[in-house]
Amino acid sequence: MTDQPAPPSTAPELFTWEFAADPYPAYAWLREHEPVRRTRLPSGVEAWLVTRYADARQALADQRLSKNPAHHDEPAHAKGKTGIPGERKAELMTHLLNIDPPDHSRLRRLVSKAFTPRRVAEFAPRVQELTDDLIDRFVRTGSADLIHEFAFPLPIYAICDLLGVPREDQDDFRDWAGMMIRHGGGPRGGVARSVKKMRGYLAELIHRKRAALPAEPTPGEDLISGLIRASDHGEHLTENEAAAMAFILLFAGFETTVNLIGNGTYALLTHPEQRHRLQDSLARGEQGLLETGVEELLRYDGPVELATWRFATQPLSLGGQDIAAGDPVLVVLAAADRDPERFADPDVLDLARGDNQHLGYGHGIHYCLGAPLARLEGRTALATLLTRLPDLRLAADPADLRWRGGLIMRGLRTLPVEFTPAAEKAVQP
Repeated sequence: MTDQPAPPSTAPELFTWEFAADPYPAYAWLREHEPVRRTRLPSGVEAWLVTRYADARQALADQRLSKNPAHHDEPAHAKGKTGIPGERKAELMTHLLNIDPPDHSRLRRLVSKAFTPRRVAEFAPRVQELTDDLIDRFVRTGSADLIHEFAFPLPIYAICDLLGVPREDQDDFRDWAGMMIRHGGGPRGGVARSVKKMRGYLAELIHRKRAALPAEPTPGEDLISGLIRASDHGEHLTENEAAAMAFILLFAGFETTVNLIGNGTYALLTHPEQRHRLQDSLARGEQGLLETGVEELLRYDGPVELATWRFATQPLSLGGQDIAAGDPVLVVLAAADRDPERFADPDVLDLARGDNQHLGYGHGIHYCLGAPLARLEGRTALATLLTRLPDLRLAADPADLRWRGGLIMRGLRTLPVEFTPAAEKAVQP
C-alpha cells in the first residue's frame, strides 16, 4: 500500500507550509506533467526544477551544468541569493559546492583522505561514545526533543572532532550552527552573522594550528592540520581555501546528518511494522537490515530535498526543455527518489529494499564526500536509539510537527518523543 495521498489534479502550489510538510504529492504531479519546470522560487530567483530520476541523474553528472555561481546570468534582484547567506562577504566561496574541475578535483583530493573507509572506521568508537553520552543526558527523563537534544548535537561534535576544533570551543560551533539551520526561523541576518563569526574563528584556528604544527603528521591527524600541511607542501591551498573547506565540511557535514537522524527516526516511528522489524534484527545481532534500512530512509525521506545550485554554461536540452546559458538548475532529489519509473512502490517504506540506487547523496563528481561518515552516524544513532529506548514513541500528532523552511534541506524543527525512563545507574565504588 502507498503511504501517500494521490497527487493533485491541477498544478500544485509549491513552497507553502503545506508543501513543506509533505511535498511528495506535488512532486508526483511535476514528474508526470512538467518534469523539467521553470519556477520562481520564494527568493525571487527563477530556476529549472528537475524531478524525474533519469533526468536528475543526467543533470547531476552533466559538466555543462557548473557549480560556480559566476556562471549565473542573475538579475540584480537575485544577486547573492543562490548560496549560503553571508558566504560571499566572508570570503568563503571557494569550497567544493561552488567550484568545478580542475580546482574541484584538487581540493576534493586533499579532503578525501579524511573520509576513507579506514579513517571512518577508526572514528566509529568516537561516534558511539558521543551517541551514548547524548542519550545518557535524557534517558532517565522519559521524554526528549530528539532534534535539539540528539540529532543536532551528535554530528556537530563529530565533525568538530574530525576537523580538530578544540573541545572547549565546540559549544560555540553548536550555537553558530544552530543559527545557520534556522533559516527563516531566526533573527533577520542571523545566518550571515553566524557565518562571519565562524569565518573569524576558523582563520584564528588555522593560524594557531599552523604555528604549532609538528614537522611530521601524527596518526589520526585532524583535518584542518592536514589542510594546512597540504598548503605548506606544494598543494597551493590558500588560507581562504582552507577556511572555506573547513566551513563547508561543517555546514554540509552536520545538517544532512541532523536530517538523516531526524527524518529517519520519524519515518520509523510512523511505520511501526518496519521499526519492529529493525529492532528484532538488531536484537539478533544482525547488521544487514540496518545497512539497507539507512539507504531506504535516505531514499524515502532524505535529508537533502534539492541538490545544490547548478548553472548552465551553454544552451542545453534536459527532459525535453531548452535551457539557456546562465540559467540555474535545481535537481529535486526527493522527487527523483520517488520516481515509479526507477523504484517499485516508491511511496512505500521497505527497509529491506534491494537495488536502491537512490540519489540522496548526489551522483557524479560532486557525490557527497562525507557520505561514509553520515552513514556511520545514521546507523549508530538509529541502532542505539532503538536498542536503548525500545518503546520510543512520538509525543505529538504528526500533523502538528513543523518542517524547516529552507530550500535545499528537508528536516523537522522538533521531534518530541516519550519512552520508559531508564533506572538510575548504580554508582561504582
